[in-house]
Amino acid sequence: VQLQASGGGLVQPGGSLRLSCAASGSTSSINAIDWYRQPPGKQRGLVGSITRSGRTYVVDSVKGRFFFSRDNLKNTFYLHINSLAPEDTAVYYCTFLQYWGQGTQVTVSS
Repeated sequence: VQLQASGGGLVQPGGSLRLSCAASGSTSSINAIDWYRQPPGKQRGLVGSITRSGRTYVVDSVKGRFFFSRDNLKNTFYLHINSLAPEDTAVYYCTFLQYWGQGTQVTVSS
């Protein structure tokens, strides 16, 4: 399984982003994708996950601003972030079991 995260960038506070995680390889084995983020100088932490069936889990700290979706036909999973704040600045990763994407940088700054 290979995972490719994309969609990050520089965003002003209050803005929105959609991050993508494109899966390739043995995609039929993927039953869920977890999303993590690592702020500068801090540890990586889980922000949520989505299953193939669309069931989602969102950690309390970002609930109401972070949403997940997926396109099973495209084997692509999405993280939607609304009302971005500077504390959302981080490298965002998608993962399945031991497989990790390379991460995509999100920087929130005016």
